[in-house]
Amino acid sequence: MPKIDRPEAARRLARAIASDVSLYNEAKIIVGIQNDSLFDVMANEIQEGRDLYHARVSDDLLTTTNFYERAIVDILVKSKGSVESDIW
Repeated sequence: MPKIDRPEAARRLARAIASDVSLYNEAKIIVGIQNDSLFDVMANEIQEGRDLYHARVSDDLLTTTNFYERAIVDILVKSKGSVESDIW
């Protein structure tokens, strides 16, 4: 299968992967936000998603964009703004 080389397609893939990570780890994400340890408790899941994203996207886009990292922040962090936490 050819790698994704269009920015919009790569952005959509990143958001889809981040959405799946969020969907299947909701409770873990909430605890991570509450304890200010989100990126520690979710390290394996985030890395697994990153590995999938890197396997599907062209090297040119990987070196010139940060779509996956942005999707992780948007979907795992920003969307959980209602969770009680000392970090906000």
